[in-house]
Amino acid sequence: MSTFANSLCIRTVNIAKDARTPELIAGLIKIWEASVRASHHFLTEDDIHSLCPQAEDAVRQIETLWAVYDDDAVIGFMGIQSCKIEMLFLHPGYFRKGIGRKLIKKAFSELDVQYVDVNEQNPSALRFYERMGFRTFRRDSTDDCGNPFPVLRMKRL
Repeated sequence: MSTFANSLCIRTVNIAKDARTPELIAGLIKIWEASVRASHHFLTEDDIHSLCPQAEDAVRQIETLWAVYDDDAVIGFMGIQSCKIEMLFLHPGYFRKGIGRKLIKKAFSELDVQYVDVNEQNPSALRFYERMGFRTFRRDSTDDCGNPFPVLRMKRL
C-alpha cells in the first residue's frame, strides 16, 4: 500500500490481467471518459465514443495496470508497457493533488519508465510530463491508430 497525498488515503494496486473483471474495466473506462472530457478539449463527442473501445481493449491488454484507490473507490489508473507510460487517467476531482506525480515517480523507481506519448493538443499534460523530466524527441501528425491527433513522443532525461 502506498499513501500519496497528505489528506487523502490513496493506494495503488497492481491488477493482473486475469483479475481485470468486466466491472473493474467498466469503472476504469468511466474514469477514462471523465478524465478525457476534462482534459482533452480537442476531442468531439464522436471522437470520445469511437476511442472508447480502444481504451477498453488497452485496459484489458496492458502489461502493467495500476488502479488507484481513495479508500475503497477507484479514482484512476496507470498503464505501462515496455518502459513506457501508455495511459494515466485520474478522475477530474483528483487532478492537481500530486497523485499523477507520485505515480510517475513510482513508475520510474519500480519499472524504469523511460517514455510517454502526449497529445500535442493537451498542453496541460505536456507541461506535466516536462516537469516530470520528459522531453520531446519526435512529433507525429497522427496518433498510433491514424487519427488526426498529433502526438509528441517523449523520453525521460
